[in-house]
Amino acid sequence: MFAARASGLVKLVGLCLTAGVLLAAMMFPVVGGLGLASNRAADTVDKTSGDMAKGELPLVTTIQDMNGAPIAYLYDQYRIPLEPNQIADTMKAAIIAIEDKRFFDHKGVDWQGIMRAAAKAGVEGETSQGASTLTQQYVKNYKAFVLGADDEAAAWEKATEATLGRKMTEARIALQLEQQMSKDEILAGYLNIVPLGNQTYGVGAAAKAYFGTTADKLTVPQAALLAAIANRPSSLNPGANPEKALERRNLVIDRMRDNGAFGTDAEEAKKKAEEYKAAPLGVVEDLQILPKGCVGAGDGPVYGFFCEYLLQYLQKSGITKKQLQRGGLTIQTTMDPKATKAAKESAEQQVPKMTNGVANAMSVVQPGTDKHRVRALVANRDFGNDAAKGQTARPIPAEVTPFGAGSIAKVFTAAAALEKGVTGIDKTIDVPKLYTSKVYKDGSKPYTVKNAGDGYKDKMTLTEALATSPNTGFVILEEKAGLNNVVDMSYRLGMRETMQGVNIQGEQLKPDGSNGPSQGEQFKQDNSGSFTLGPGATSILELSNVAATLMSGGKWCPPTPVEKVLDRNGKEIPLKEAPCDQAVNTELANTLVQGLSRDIAAGGTAAQAASSSGWNRPTLGKTGTTENHWSVAFMGATPQYAGAVMTYTDGNQPQVICPNPIRLCGNAATGVYGGMVAAPTWFNAMKVIHEGLPVAPLPPASNKYK
Repeated sequence: MFAARASGLVKLVGLCLTAGVLLAAMMFPVVGGLGLASNRAADTVDKTSGDMAKGELPLVTTIQDMNGAPIAYLYDQYRIPLEPNQIADTMKAAIIAIEDKRFFDHKGVDWQGIMRAAAKAGVEGETSQGASTLTQQYVKNYKAFVLGADDEAAAWEKATEATLGRKMTEARIALQLEQQMSKDEILAGYLNIVPLGNQTYGVGAAAKAYFGTTADKLTVPQAALLAAIANRPSSLNPGANPEKALERRNLVIDRMRDNGAFGTDAEEAKKKAEEYKAAPLGVVEDLQILPKGCVGAGDGPVYGFFCEYLLQYLQKSGITKKQLQRGGLTIQTTMDPKATKAAKESAEQQVPKMTNGVANAMSVVQPGTDKHRVRALVANRDFGNDAAKGQTARPIPAEVTPFGAGSIAKVFTAAAALEKGVTGIDKTIDVPKLYTSKVYKDGSKPYTVKNAGDGYKDKMTLTEALATSPNTGFVILEEKAGLNNVVDMSYRLGMRETMQGVNIQGEQLKPDGSNGPSQGEQFKQDNSGSFTLGPGATSILELSNVAATLMSGGKWCPPTPVEKVLDRNGKEIPLKEAPCDQAVNTELANTLVQGLSRDIAAGGTAAQAASSSGWNRPTLGKTGTTENHWSVAFMGATPQYAGAVMTYTDGNQPQVICPNPIRLCGNAATGVYGGMVAAPTWFNAMKVIHEGLPVAPLPPASNKYK
């Protein structure tokens, strides 16, 4: 008995001290002579209460496709913010009954409740409700889950620490808040912020997750359960601890009855309470939690590559990770679901997703003189974290792969040669069967190159050469145009990250330059004549953008995945995107487009693929195959869409890729070519993507570059 009374006395003293502290809290901002510390404290109170009155809570960011349909969500806290009239009276009654039954009577600090709790502690040795109001709890939760959302555990510990300073600040903010907000607004604010378990914050998200309903339709048992687990979702998780959750829920229902929520007739109120308590918890079997991140979305396996590239692009463009995770942004993207699904289906058709060690990736970009919109980024692989299912969480269609695009690099040699006046698309170039360069070296030996096959004429026009891809002719052109000019041309037309952002192994350059130089600089330093044969690391997306640049009259624009970013209030947030620039003059670009138009005609390296797909549109095209057959590619474009495909070995031990079926085949003498797998992927996808569009002619060539 003595121990109980002693304990009660301690609590009595503590509560009396709390009352004194709270009284001081009312006074400290206005008492003169407290100096700078007091001023800072007052400033903290003003700022915190002001921010709370604005209701700036962490919200869900929604990523939309080009049609406005959601494709992914980003968040730290799953929350559906609600106005007071969007929350059921049952919910309000439940939380008031269990947490602060005098909510509508006090002004933020319940003096009567504190003294009643003190008296009860002194007599019975225990505390009861009344010492902390909902307004004070709102302040506490705000500090933990808004101001401290980066580390909730640490923030909660700080927001609940038993110090006089914390109690004074909390009380003063609560008192000030009640002068700035109505009771309904404070109640809604608390119910919007409180953690309710399973990643949900606030009753809007919890109502949907636990019951598949909205907060304005919560029944008494549902509302009572949410009030029961508020601020203690772990110990009262209805999935892990249904018995404890039910016991606490029924306590809430009893408190609601005591507080008059079921009417003034005692017998009738008791009857209703018993009926409500007899109801099951009613939690849905599969909690309806909003999918999170690029992997979690319903079409994440298909859309995830685009989503991941988008996030990287946005952060480079000035949108912080914090904004993405907490800002409640609406991100309107350029992703075309029709193009994405068509490209995904075609990529898998050519190389099934579980094909060991072989990736088949495609990107689609829409040409334009003001913007190059990324419409699709896909792979035969699914996007995800389960490697056993053939998944990868890297944005492989957009990143720089360590493998080459082969003879597609001859496009850059042709462009540089046209610009330097070395040749024209209708002029003939020499195509010897074997050529030993006097400019380039192979280590200490002369650099000798031969053609892949014997069916080449000794001389042909540049247009014929681009269609049939002889190696010797382009090494000669590279000599005449200058290697540095050819490398620079690849950068100008669109291979910007590929040339300047990675080293020769395709590794991202470190800020300190320790793993440099860049790939482009390495080719120049090594005076590497093989550049025109495309052995170096390659971005598939940038290949698409090269085709888009040529089809846009030589206007390069960054391959953007975003149309606009809106903040929570619908105001557009400006992005720091690279401006478009005129990579080459329009006449040169248009002429080169014509020069690349014969690859799909009879004798061209992509002719069979185009014919088999039923393709009948004028097209810029170029295939590529690396010497070791570890990777093949196709780049193509119409005036409406540009795209590129790369098929490459993505296992730990690169090998030759063989056809029929596509597979790794060790070091076989003959591997697959770009026209066998990359080109069919492109044409089959683009045939669907172009459905309903008019057949558009290619721009005319200029006599200057013929």
